Amino acid sequence: QVELVESGGGSVQVGGTLRVSCAASAYTYSSLCMGWFRQAPGKEREVVATINTFDTTTYSDSVKGRFTISKDNAKNTLYLQMNSLKPEDTAMYYCAARSGSWCPLFPAEYNYWGQGTQVTVSS
Repeated sequence: QVELVESGGGSVQVGGTLRVSCAASAYTYSSLCMGWFRQAPGKEREVVATINTFDTTTYSDSVKGRFTISKDNAKNTLYLQMNSLKPEDTAMYYCAARSGSWCPLFPAEYNYWGQGTQVTVSS
């Protein structure tokens, strides 16, 4: 069982920065595929970024070049650095994990989820 706890969300103005974190309680953390997803009101949950066991990362086109996903295996913590934030980035951000090295893009493929942290970008 993997427990995920996000933190670091908040409200910022357009162009601002935020870093959200996800602490995982799993001794097998280094063998997990990890991802950040987001869900805006009235919209489906979508992938933001993933990082696999080889530290290979993927990003959605909408955040590429602005967001950076990273992890610290020693601290069992996943990060998402968000720069140049836009109003359309406003959403609940969720950390997710699944066993194995492959990181799919679909939320249904992930077994473990955090409770989410709200990010609001205002103009």
